[in-house]
Formats: sequence, structure tokens, C-alpha cells
Amino acid sequence: MRRVAKISAAVLASAALTFTATACGSTSSEKKDSGSDSSSSGGGKGVKIGLAYDVGGRGDFSFNDSAARGADKATKEFGGELKELTAKVTDTEADREQRLSSLADAGYNPIVGVGFAYAASMTKVSAKYPDTTFGIVDSVVDAKNVSSITFTEEQGSYLAGVAAALKTKKDHVGFIGGADIPLIKKFEAGFIQGAKETNPKIKVESQYLSRGSDTSGFASPDKGKEAAQGQLDKGADVIYTAAGSSGTGAIEAVAGVKGAWGIGVDSDQYNVPGLAKYKESVLTSVVKNVDIGVYDLIKSIKDGKPLTGVNTYPLKDDGVSLSVSGGFLKDIQPKLDEAKKKIVDGSITVKTTP
Repeated sequence: MRRVAKISAAVLASAALTFTATACGSTSSEKKDSGSDSSSSGGGKGVKIGLAYDVGGRGDFSFNDSAARGADKATKEFGGELKELTAKVTDTEADREQRLSSLADAGYNPIVGVGFAYAASMTKVSAKYPDTTFGIVDSVVDAKNVSSITFTEEQGSYLAGVAAALKTKKDHVGFIGGADIPLIKKFEAGFIQGAKETNPKIKVESQYLSRGSDTSGFASPDKGKEAAQGQLDKGADVIYTAAGSSGTGAIEAVAGVKGAWGIGVDSDQYNVPGLAKYKESVLTSVVKNVDIGVYDLIKSIKDGKPLTGVNTYPLKDDGVSLSVSGGFLKDIQPKLDEAKKKIVDGSITVKTTP
């Protein structure tokens, strides 16, 4: 089984061109309980792509939209068909299994589960459909016909911590996570380490919007706004939110405080049309190029050489990065470049738990 997939320069260049494009569709607040689905055709035979989104779906301005960009790019290049199904906050394991099974029954290949929540259901469903290639983002499923698409979120978050520590005027910053789970703890761990290694005196607030099996923290802008406002009230002036579409609420709260900065996640949130009126408060975003991982998997199916195993996209291959839109990092870019170099050459080892 393949362990690490290297990102080609051609794919990265192409991804950079499409990076700021935001997928059209309803907002996450409209879709989060809808279980909605849609399909589109790129013409010709091409590849039949099945995309099972996490809560929020296409239009979340974040994680799901990044996956959608990869599928859209593949559909445009290869032709074929894209079928999209969206999770509900109230989903059970049976719901997720049914979603994946319905795509497999309809002949979609590959089928991508966007998010760790699909791990258990994909383990079961992939065994029932051995001739179909599945992909899962942000989790590992040990099966011969599954590609586990993972990222070094902690490394990108370390750079966000460095940026926050260099930009705060109060030596006080904040982190907001969508749910108290190992994946999001990687974001928190990297952010705290980067901030404290840059400024040992800094104070870091941490808060999670949901816990356990509750995933509502990824699709509740109102919760994100309330949490960010609470941290601002405590004195934080830079807030990093890793919480899907809930982060839009956090950015809104930050934009209401003069001199405060928000740090986005997954997509370049400075360039998201739905956040345009707040963009001058978006310091940067920790971009996780889910689109590249999804595109690579689809291309492998088209080429007749399906990717399987764990395929990791690290900082050194731009699997994660800091966006520079707005130009707000120009004055600290040399220090960010230095930190990145140390992570890449191994001088800095970033923790995955706080």
C-alpha cells in the first residue's frame, strides 16, 4: 500500500490558479440539516465521482468547499459526472453508511468521504464494494481499496501561531475549535506551540464549540461568533478558528473590534465572497489543500492506477500553508519563512496534542 503521495508541481500550480475560487451553492446555515444532494455532468464518459460532504456541505467557505474545488477541477478536465450528498448534524452511523452505499450502488468511483466522521462507515462499506475505490479526508481507514488523505495541520497552525504572536498588541490570542477531537487538537497544538515559542509571555485562550459525537460546532456560525466575542472581551486581539463554517461567525465578531485580527482555516477566507465585508480583519488563513488530495485521487482512477493507503500532504509540499491575501503578513514574512524552513528541515518538531 502506498504510504505517501508527493504533490506534483503541475498539480500545485493548477491548484494555485483555482485556489481563491469559492464554490457556488447554499450557505451552510441553510444546508446543515438538509441532507441535500446534487449532481452535475462534465460531459463525455469521464469519471463518475461521488462526494459525501461533512455537515455544512458545499458552500461552507471552508473544508467542504476545498474538497469541492478538487472535484470540480477533475470534472472539468476529465468529463464525467459528479454526485454530491451532504451530511446532517443529526446523522447516525447508519445514515453515513447508507450515503456511501447509495453512491457505490449507483456506480460512482471514486467515492470520497469528506471528514473523519466517515471513518467507521467507510470501513464497513468499502469491504462490501471491493471493486470501488474510496477516499477519506482527515482520517485513516485500513483497507485495500481506500485512500486516506491526510494533512499536517499542526505545521500550518504553528505558522499561524507565529503570525498571531507577532501581530498581537496585547500578548493575548485565542483558539476556537469546532469539536474536542484529536484532529482539531492538532490545530490547537500547533497554534499554541508556534505562539509560545515566538513569545513566551503570550496568553492563549482555547475553547471548543461542541464535544463528543456532537458535530454541530462545525456548522454553527452563531456559536463561533459568541465564542470569539467572549475571547475578545477577555482581551484577545488575534483569534484562530478551526471550526468549519462556524469560523465565519468568529470572523464577524473580530471585524467588530478595531485592531483585532481573525485567522481563517482550510480556504483562503480573505477571498471568500460571503466574507467580503470582513476581509480587512482576516490576517491570514491556514489553508489545507484538500482539493489537491481529492483531485489526485480522482486522477489516479482516470489513469487506471488507484491511489490507496495513507497519502499525506505536509507543509514541505504545500499540503498546508498560510495565505498572504491582503498583504497583512508582509512585515513579518521573513520570520514566517524562517519558521517554515525549520519545520521542513526538522529543526522544529510540531506537537500534535496541546
